[in-house]
Amino acid sequence: MLRNALLLPLFLTGTLTAAQLNDGRNSFTRADTLRGSIGQERAWWDVRHYAVSVTPDLEQRTIMGRTYIKFTATAPGRRMQIDLQRPLEVDSIHMWVPGPIPMPDGRFVGETAIKTAVPFKREGDVIWLDLPRDFQPEEGGTLWIDYHGKPKAAKNPPWDGGWIWKKDAQGNPWVSVACQGLGASVWYPCKDHQSDEPEEGATLRITVADSLQAIGNGRLRGTSSNGDGTTTWEWQVSDPINTYNLIPYIGKYTHWNEVYTGVDGPLQCDYWVLAGNEAKARDQFKQVPEMLRCFEEWLGPYPFYRDGYKLVESPHLGMEHQSAIAYGNNYVNGYRGSDLSGTGHGLEWDYIIIHESGHEWFGNSITTADIADMWVHEGFTDYTETLFTECQQGPDAAQEYVIGLRKNIRNDVPIIGPYGVNEEGSGDMYYKGANLIHMIRHIVGDSTFKDLLLDMNRTFKHKVVTSAEVEAFLIGYNDTTRAQLHPTLFDQYLRTTKIPVLEHAVVKGRLWMRCANAVPGLELPVRMRIGDGTTLIPVDTTWRSTSVDGRSRKKARIQVDPAWYVETRALKRREIRALKATELKGR
Repeated sequence: MLRNALLLPLFLTGTLTAAQLNDGRNSFTRADTLRGSIGQERAWWDVRHYAVSVTPDLEQRTIMGRTYIKFTATAPGRRMQIDLQRPLEVDSIHMWVPGPIPMPDGRFVGETAIKTAVPFKREGDVIWLDLPRDFQPEEGGTLWIDYHGKPKAAKNPPWDGGWIWKKDAQGNPWVSVACQGLGASVWYPCKDHQSDEPEEGATLRITVADSLQAIGNGRLRGTSSNGDGTTTWEWQVSDPINTYNLIPYIGKYTHWNEVYTGVDGPLQCDYWVLAGNEAKARDQFKQVPEMLRCFEEWLGPYPFYRDGYKLVESPHLGMEHQSAIAYGNNYVNGYRGSDLSGTGHGLEWDYIIIHESGHEWFGNSITTADIADMWVHEGFTDYTETLFTECQQGPDAAQEYVIGLRKNIRNDVPIIGPYGVNEEGSGDMYYKGANLIHMIRHIVGDSTFKDLLLDMNRTFKHKVVTSAEVEAFLIGYNDTTRAQLHPTLFDQYLRTTKIPVLEHAVVKGRLWMRCANAVPGLELPVRMRIGDGTTLIPVDTTWRSTSVDGRSRKKARIQVDPAWYVETRALKRREIRALKATELKGR
C-alpha cells in the first residue's frame, strides 16, 4: 500500500493526457426535444402524485396497467403532454375535476369529482391530451389512464434498459425494470422528465401469482388476494421520487429486516433476496450499517427515513431505485469482483451497496432537472466511494483509490451534455467528476469541505437543481470557497475535455508557473511542495512566480499534490530562453 501520497514527485503526473474534443451527437430530432425539454404542454402543470397499478403476464411478456396522475396547474393551460413509449398502447383516458386522491380500490377521497373522457392522439412516444376545459393556477385534477401491450425488453440492463424477463437458478420467474435514461414511460404513462417529481410521492400496486412476491419502493401497505390465484402487493412512497426510480421487482423472494439507529432516529432497513441466497446475503449486507454510519457522518441524515432503506436482489447489476435499491453484484466485494481503481482498496467493500446507496443522497434526494447535468448525481456519488474507503481504511487509502480511478477517464466529450434533448454528457462524469470533487476538497480544506457537503444536503434535500446552482453553491459557500473556487474551474473540467497543463520553470531563483491547455481566465490554486514546505499557490493562464531556495531548484524538489488532476510540463532550455526574452523581460 502506497503511503505519503502528497509527496509524489511532480513528473509522475505526466502520464495523464487530454483527448481531442469530441462533441458527440450534433443533431437531434423533434422526438428528442419532446422527450428532453419542458415545452408549453408540460410547463403549465405540476405532478402531485402517481398511483401505478400493473399486472404483468410473465409468459406472454405483456402488461396491463392503470395509472392515476394527480396534478395541479401552475399557469393557465389545457393541452397536456403525457409520455408512453411504443409499443405500449393507451386504451382510454378519463379525468376527475377537481383532483381527488385516488385509492387502490377505485374510490376517491376528497371533494366530489366529475368524471369525463379525455380525447387524445399519439405522436410517437407522446400522447397529446386535450382536457375538457382550461385550467387556472392552483386548480387541479386527476387523470386515469388505462393501457396495455408488450413493453420494450431490456437487452443489456441496466445500460440498455426496459422490462427484464428472466428466471432464477430454480426456474422461478424473476422480473423487473431498469429505465434510467430510457425513461419510466417505457412501462407506465407519466410526465417523463426529471424536473418534475411528485411532491406527494407515489403508490405502486403489482399483481402477481400467489406463489411469488412483488416488491416496490417505500413501505409495504399490504397484500390482497384476488381469489383467482393472484395477489396484489401495494407499496407507498411518501417522499418525492424520480419517475425512473419507481420500479417493480417480482420473484421468489425471502425477507428480513433490521433497525439502524441513525442521526434522525430508527431507520427501517429491509432486505429482499432470492430464497436460496439468504445466508450469503445476510453476511454481505452487514456492510449496510457501516455504510450508513459513514455516509450520515459526511452527508447528513439518510434522506428517506419515512420510506425506509431497502436492498432488493435484481436480475441485473444494480440501480439506485429510491428506497428499493437494485442489488445484483453476486455477493462479492468490488465491482463484480474487481477494483475499478486498480489499488485493491475497492475490494474491501461491495461496489453496488456503497455506490448505489450513495445515490440516495445524490440523484434521488438531490436531483438534476436535465440529465445533461448528471455529473451532480454521478460525480458526487462516485466520490462517496472515496469517503467510504476513508471511513473504512483511512485517508491515504482513500486518496489512492480516487487517484486510481483516473485511469478510467477518457476525456472524449465534455461531462455536461446538451440541454433539452434527454442526452447525457461523457461517462467521465463518474471518475473525472469524483476527481474534480477531490481536488475541490483539497483546495478548500477538509473542515470546510465536510461542512459544505453537510450543508449541501440540507439545502437541496428533496430538491431539483441545475449544475449552475450547485456550482454557485460551492463557490459561494463561505469566504474560503469564494476566495479559492473560481467559475472557470467548473468550465474547465465540466464543459471541455481539456486537462490543464501546469507549465513550470525555475528562473533566477524563482519558480514560474502558468496553466496551459486552459479555458480563458482559468484560476486554479495548486498545492505545491517546494523544498521542505508546502503552500497553496494561485496559478492562472499568465506567468506567475514564487521564490524557491537554492536547495529546491532541482526538479526532484518541486512536487505537486497529486490530489490535483492536472498534467505538468517542465520547460526546455530553449523555451526558458524564450520566456526570459519575452514574458519575463524586465520582470
